[in-house]
Amino acid sequence: MRKLIIAFVIAVLPGMALAAGNVHLEKVDIDLNNKESLQRGAKLFVNYCLSCHSAQYMRYNRMGRDIGLTDKQVEANLMFASEKVGETMTIAMPSEKSAKWFGTAPPDLSVISRSRGQDWLYNYLIGFYKDDSRPFGVNNTVFKDVGMPHVLWELEGLKEPVYNEEHHRTGWKYVSKGKLSPAEFDASARDLTAFLVYVGEPIQQTRKAIGIWVLLFLFVLFVVSYYLKREYWKDVH
Repeated sequence: MRKLIIAFVIAVLPGMALAAGNVHLEKVDIDLNNKESLQRGAKLFVNYCLSCHSAQYMRYNRMGRDIGLTDKQVEANLMFASEKVGETMTIAMPSEKSAKWFGTAPPDLSVISRSRGQDWLYNYLIGFYKDDSRPFGVNNTVFKDVGMPHVLWELEGLKEPVYNEEHHRTGWKYVSKGKLSPAEFDASARDLTAFLVYVGEPIQQTRKAIGIWVLLFLFVLFVVSYYLKREYWKDVH
């Protein structure tokens, strides 16, 4: 019983925290069967995230197999911090120095999608805006006073919120353009979110596929057991 209570608390706390913070999250639809999307997300992760954030429970070769890449393709395009394709996705930056630079050590992102949820991750990625009062010049709509720079700024550009008379945000005004259009950046944020969701549970699609067969087996077993029970008990009444 105690383990069940602990598991329940772990499951509901992230949702309770978001509700308490009154954070509006736009829903994001991702497809973990879309290998091209996962490949684009992996490229974004290693180019813009892996310098500070590790994914130490994911191995390069496992990731490559799952998203449709050979070991040679992984080595040529996705490995910048490791030497062997069988190594995990770690970083070279010492945690002591990163804590000094950013105020706290950047967290490992192996299971960030499990703790935050895919909607939160997507809204976080698209939620950076210009705020000169912050050390890195940006803030975030779902993570107030974030201590992280907007690492994707060269893709998105920088934007400022537009408010109405009641001081409710009604939109965004771009103060500098990025390499991508807003629609293209939104698609990139979805790709990166999909990759982080995959990393959080690499076996998710296999688990779901096995689950369908298990349910079918249980259904057939139920039918067989029901008629077997009727056969055994027909002379009792």
